[in-house]
Amino acid sequence: MILHKQEKDLLKQLEKKVSAKIEELEMNRDSARRAAFWLAEKNLASVKEGEKRTYQRTVECEKYAKEGFPEIRIMEKVGRPVSELGEEEKIGLIWAKKNNWIDIKEGKIEKLEEPPAEYALQKAALEPEKAAPEEIELLKKRKLLREETEKELLVSITQKGKEEAAKLEEGAEEEDSWEIGELTDDVIASGKWKSSKFRKYSIAPTRDAAIGKVHPMTRMVSRIKRAFRDMGFEEIEGGMVESAFWNFDALFQPQDHPARELADTFYLAGEEKIEDRKLLERVKESHEKGWKYEWSEKEARRRVLRTHTTALSARHLHMLKGREAKKYFAVGRVFRNEATDFKHLAEFHQVEGIVAWEGATFRDLLGLLKQFYSNFGFEKIRFRPSYFPYTEPSVEIEVFFEEKGEWMELGGAGVFRPEMTKPLCDVYPVLAFGLSLERPMMLMEGLKDIRAFYKNDLEWLKGGGVNR
Repeated sequence: MILHKQEKDLLKQLEKKVSAKIEELEMNRDSARRAAFWLAEKNLASVKEGEKRTYQRTVECEKYAKEGFPEIRIMEKVGRPVSELGEEEKIGLIWAKKNNWIDIKEGKIEKLEEPPAEYALQKAALEPEKAAPEEIELLKKRKLLREETEKELLVSITQKGKEEAAKLEEGAEEEDSWEIGELTDDVIASGKWKSSKFRKYSIAPTRDAAIGKVHPMTRMVSRIKRAFRDMGFEEIEGGMVESAFWNFDALFQPQDHPARELADTFYLAGEEKIEDRKLLERVKESHEKGWKYEWSEKEARRRVLRTHTTALSARHLHMLKGREAKKYFAVGRVFRNEATDFKHLAEFHQVEGIVAWEGATFRDLLGLLKQFYSNFGFEKIRFRPSYFPYTEPSVEIEVFFEEKGEWMELGGAGVFRPEMTKPLCDVYPVLAFGLSLERPMMLMEGLKDIRAFYKNDLEWLKGGGVNR
């Protein structure tokens, strides 16, 4: 068998190692890669592609690693009023409270228990390669770690390759009788072309062009819309650029809430006008009375890429005439400043819905959501109590992801708080839910990574996807 010199070099190394990663070979990385695939075509070696994950600490994480995590340092403020805390201290307050180390009583920090002597999250930040998966996920969620993936190739010698390598050792072929891949002036001038063979080029057979198909995402959106219309809902739409007023303030989300920071929200230059001054005053009064702070109109006029389609629900609640009963839904793109991984994206779709009816109950909301997901074949559904600034009571909706053996959150739901709905439309209760589109679609398509929808994998797209 005629082999290129690079193929021979690689084959000799594999004969000793049996298998090796490309970077472990004593060859130029690109040359080794090419030779590995050439040998694979001749069944002399096998090539397996994999991914190597690494984690990089952010600047904020480096600071925490040196100075200590804010939830640890906030313990020094026990007994102090919350109103005196700075921005980083407020972050520590939130996480210390989640860890059940502190509570807030009469506006002051009260210790519940002492933090552990060695904080697991800080250790995970220092040595992410040794950390538990849940610790890595939490650090990524807090924008303290960035996950990077790097492709790696593992090349292994086959039985046929071992036999060919043995021939090389016996000198069955002359060292200079490798195939020529390119006819250069040096090859012609040296006369080397006379005693060498030229590598054969494989011309792939042509195939008919694939017929165009509707993208699986579009199919999924159509199914969702049909499901809601069958349940008597009316579709609503709106722009992707919103004011902070409609995206946050109208939803009774305080202006110092962590979700409104640059780390979670994409802000744009300029300001949005707030035409309805009476509404603005009602929202201002609701915030200052409910959250006990001085509300800023300037902050409310900031422009953002909408972080959810709930802004559409707020706008349409304000448009209600009297106390008429209405059921609205929306499907649209939303944007959040999140690190991407197998179940998170910075740009994704949200399925939004509300039921504005004074006779509605929390039980109606749970039944509605079960009915919706049953239309897509999801039977293992559960609701977990949760917290959102603008709903009370609140739940997270989860379905069981068999492939990874874990429950996956698909969205949140609850009853809009009266502090939100009264300024907008004076209707209570209003049932509300915000659901993911990509995550349930992952389960339906048997995909392991949410990013697959945007990689333009032609083979997957040709399959048609969702409701083929």
